[in-house]
Amino acid sequence: MTELSREYGEGLYLLCKEEELATDAFEQLTTLRELFSQNPDFSRLVSNHSLSKQERVGILDNALRSQVHLYVLNFLKILCERGIFGEFGSCVDAYTACYNRDHRVVEAVATTSAPLSPEQRQKLLEKLCGMTGKQVQLTEKVDPAVIGGVLLEMEGKRYDNTLKHRLSQMRQVLTSEV
Repeated sequence: MTELSREYGEGLYLLCKEEELATDAFEQLTTLRELFSQNPDFSRLVSNHSLSKQERVGILDNALRSQVHLYVLNFLKILCERGIFGEFGSCVDAYTACYNRDHRVVEAVATTSAPLSPEQRQKLLEKLCGMTGKQVQLTEKVDPAVIGGVLLEMEGKRYDNTLKHRLSQMRQVLTSEV
């Protein structure tokens, strides 16, 4: 994340928080990021400098005017006008970090060899909520290379409770005693 995107994302968050729109804007920004990701041609169009700023801003305005809050739309227009629309995703990351901090939400990624059952997912969420004292947003990844157990990434830390890791630790203990 660049300093610029952090500054813009945090600025939008502070404005939305002050106006009690933080959750609505968060949901809209998350949806827009997904839509822009699924439709990269749209992002390329509003970033195309062969079009005038007015044309690019007009495209955003026509496409999103009745779909998103005015603050979110104006934010997109500012990015477009300044020629930094490509920073949108990083700005959303900065907004999300502020939102999560203020709403005591932590993001976690659990990697397993097979999808978690609903019961396993619930049990893991309860354990993580108890560990952190925060609401946990869990993203699941499946990697067949993970043999048994869970590889968890949360708050910049990695918790490796996979069979491979445990066997490696056991191997170290056994070879160090010899």
